[in-house]
Amino acid sequence: GQHVLDVAAGSGDMTTRFAKRVGASGRVVMTDINPGMLECGRARLLDKGISRNVELLLADAETLPFAPHQFDCVSVAFGLRNVTRIPKALASMASMLKPGGRVLILEFSHPVSDLLSRAYDLFSFSVIPPLGRMVTGDEASYRYLVESIRRHPDQDTLSQMMTDAGLEDVGYHNLNGGIVAVHTGFRY
Repeated sequence: GQHVLDVAAGSGDMTTRFAKRVGASGRVVMTDINPGMLECGRARLLDKGISRNVELLLADAETLPFAPHQFDCVSVAFGLRNVTRIPKALASMASMLKPGGRVLILEFSHPVSDLLSRAYDLFSFSVIPPLGRMVTGDEASYRYLVESIRRHPDQDTLSQMMTDAGLEDVGYHNLNGGIVAVHTGFRY
């Protein structure tokens, strides 16, 4: 029965999961700034038989087009690092929350050990772009991917940005040694 806003939802993987969790009385709004990705998400949802409790909307994460306090949960998975002004997007997402609501951010992050960090960088910059060229013929997109991950704020910096955006009880949980992290923040 909850209302969820899935920001930068892309192909709709998280939207699918949320739609199943909120049930028939809930609602999920899937947004993306890219019309092609939104259409890809729509097709994937329909292929899975999901349409009743999902709305799709072309929207910029920095200026979400809803009245404040509409959602129980705002989520962004592997999309925040592509936002131009992350603090503005975080403030926009925080404003969407009902009292007691939460923001969930799943994103590539920074490994917590120096050894893992060096190995991850070596793999990321030496293997992923050439592999992208071999498989898809597009090395540049895969180079952008690893560079965007490198530029993304580390766990503590992103947590502070979330606090600055008005979220409370901000925290994170590292996955895979910090290569990925789940960040949470609440609005009370």
